[in-house]
Amino acid sequence: MKRPHRRSAVLAGVLAAGLLAAGCGGGANDSASESGDHRKAAPQVPDGGRGAATPAPSAPADGQATGAPEGEQRAPSPAPDYLSTFALDVDTASYGYARRSLAEGRLPDPATVRPEEFVNSFRPDYPRPADDGFSVTVDGARTGAEGWSLVRVGLATRGADRAGERPPAALTFVVDVSGSMGEPGRLDLARHALGLAADGLRDDDSVALVAFSDEAETLLPMTRLGDARHRVREAVDALAVRSSTNLEAGLRTGYDVAAEGHRKGATNRVVLLSDALANTGETAADALLGRIDEQRREHGITLFGVGVGSDYGDELMERLADRGDGQTTYVSTREQARRVFVDQLPAQVELRARDAKAQVAFDRETVERFRLIGYENRAVADEDFRNDRVDGGEVGAGHTVTALYAVKTRPGASGRIATATVRWLDPDSRSPQERSGTVEAGALSAGLWEAGHDSLQLSAISAYFAEELRGGGALPGAPRLGELAGYADAIRGRSGSAVVGELAEAVRQADRLIGERPAGEGEFRSGDPYA
Repeated sequence: MKRPHRRSAVLAGVLAAGLLAAGCGGGANDSASESGDHRKAAPQVPDGGRGAATPAPSAPADGQATGAPEGEQRAPSPAPDYLSTFALDVDTASYGYARRSLAEGRLPDPATVRPEEFVNSFRPDYPRPADDGFSVTVDGARTGAEGWSLVRVGLATRGADRAGERPPAALTFVVDVSGSMGEPGRLDLARHALGLAADGLRDDDSVALVAFSDEAETLLPMTRLGDARHRVREAVDALAVRSSTNLEAGLRTGYDVAAEGHRKGATNRVVLLSDALANTGETAADALLGRIDEQRREHGITLFGVGVGSDYGDELMERLADRGDGQTTYVSTREQARRVFVDQLPAQVELRARDAKAQVAFDRETVERFRLIGYENRAVADEDFRNDRVDGGEVGAGHTVTALYAVKTRPGASGRIATATVRWLDPDSRSPQERSGTVEAGALSAGLWEAGHDSLQLSAISAYFAEELRGGGALPGAPRLGELAGYADAIRGRSGSAVVGELAEAVRQADRLIGERPAGEGEFRSGDPYA
């Protein structure tokens, strides 16, 4: 498949950016809707220098997903500066790695901070659809800066039925055993995680194990679990630190093993556990990416990247997972490993949507300008929203995807603010499906930090925190880090959520480290993009 056109968000009269992931569960009032006829075109505005885009039609009045009927008459295209389009992404590695860096007393490299991965590390309680595909929720609130609101687009898939039917899994674990993996919290954590995975998978699932350092070795060919779990544990126990990191050899062997053990009708996936610090063999990303893309297209084998270690090749791991139609996460503790390999990995075996993309159309009569927070490297050309040759994201059971926009509304704005549409291919039939949701100006009347907005507040805290870490410029109405920590503490007190408590502590750690930084050091801002 042709890859998405990657482009950074741009500011041109209107602040346009690559779009959405998914939003948070809104209330039952006009703050969110998932149905209705939204087929009228947004008014025309001057072309921002790009070709005209095709807007997404909305879901039918009953809110059910539909394919685009042949010969369907679609509304005229709004100008591209009022569209925002991107491939869905459920990565969370950036947040996990930032937390580890802060806990070790250092600020993360701004280049490794991706706001969407901070936001998507938390799963709002969005309504779930009854079928495959997505629910769409759009809500928002005023930020306190004059005319500025935060608009959230939330997508959610149906959860996994642990006791019900699902396709079998064929998982090839590719484990880094190079010298750098000897650090506590690397190979020892990988062994623990693999043991959890072996215990949590079903008898009909299959696993293989490849270890690599300067060379790669197949420790276990593709093996149906059944009565063979002891063989998996023996192979895991045999993992030991060796020498240098030949990531190319590990991936080449891992994909060969996965292709040889490919199971028709199963979820075929390579799971890479590594610090992604390649130093021998073919270290150029393009060669590794080409191999992964070839196997994805020929065999439908996807990649799940699990990062470990205080020194971590974040950029390389993300590029590998993007090319492999997969996702990345990062683990540094046994509890995080349990969440990933017990709670998340089995659910990912159940695919809910292939090649999922989203497009948000803003209404120029109510919106003066907007900016998507994050998703810069997931942007898709607006005109490619319905081009199913352009790759999107693969999304499994029980996932949520959230996108936040800073939106400046026009004085006295009333009526429609935006329509968000998600498009995906059915995992079985590969037929295209779409579903839409809208948000009205009346839904933005409440203040963001007023009582009753815990879900939206948590999304905002995560995004504001990430923007501060990467020095992207203050978002309109963004509180200082100390205030953000206080808001997170309040949510933690009301919900009892340990993960929200971890967020609050990470924000406080960042606040202390930034406060200790010499004046001028680490300043990246070159003016206020929202002025």
